[in-house]
Amino acid sequence: MKLSPFAPLALGSVLVGCAMSCTLMRPSPAADVVAFAEVRAVLESNCVHCHGADHFQEMPAITSTKALARLIGPGKWIVPGKPEISPFLQVVSFPEAVWGAMPPTGHMLSKVEVRTLHDWIEAGATMPAANFRFKPRGELPLAR
Repeated sequence: MKLSPFAPLALGSVLVGCAMSCTLMRPSPAADVVAFAEVRAVLESNCVHCHGADHFQEMPAITSTKALARLIGPGKWIVPGKPEISPFLQVVSFPEAVWGAMPPTGHMLSKVEVRTLHDWIEAGATMPAANFRFKPRGELPLAR
């Protein structure tokens, strides 16, 4: 098979084009914060009241993105890419009447909130590069 004398030039163009598009598609550091914003809203509205700065010692802390990152990994509360085996997603999906459901009383997460967490875990449970503290939003659950 004889190659055209232009084959190296064509291949070079493809490689340069791929390199440029790969660079352009890489999310900016601000993009990871925007992508995490929905997850943050769910955590701050439903979890941080009890798992925040004044959490009980036996409760996992969700005080900051750094603290949340410690709960992510194989065999931990949040298993990246595997929402179906992530204990975190299981407890927020239980009906209120089931022992261990989170939040324990007062309000269940909506289907949209559970789906937000599910999709985030399924996509790899990525975290923003910058660490920031979570702040409770909305009403305090009845359990506190």
